[in-house]
Amino acid sequence: MRWWRYGLAVFFVVAGVNHFLRPALYVSIIPPWLPFPRALNWISGGSEIAGGAGVLIPRLQRAVGWGLIALLLAVFPANIYMASHGYSYEGHPVPGWILWGRLPLQPVFAAWVYFACLRRKDAGHAGS
Repeated sequence: MRWWRYGLAVFFVVAGVNHFLRPALYVSIIPPWLPFPRALNWISGGSEIAGGAGVLIPRLQRAVGWGLIALLLAVFPANIYMASHGYSYEGHPVPGWILWGRLPLQPVFAAWVYFACLRRKDAGHAGS
């Protein structure tokens, strides 16, 4: 189970850092009805970095796990907005099937968080 957590940590830290390296990408997919898109980008990016680091701290794993699942739910409207309104990357439109096809990945990511951080560990599997 340890490799699940390490992979999860890398995934979220890299994703979070990208919010700061390419903020325009993330700000552009925040639905217009949400206020302060730049701040929301920083908050979500910082939360991803903190969550990614937190999954490696055993006493924080459960709290961080619930926080990451909440974060995945919170950013889902941006994913829906991007799929329903289209998106261009460096001037090239991203096909709709890719944008819609990535929506089911959110529950996959939530399951990854669950198995890495929240699933009850048997006494015989401690430290796995």
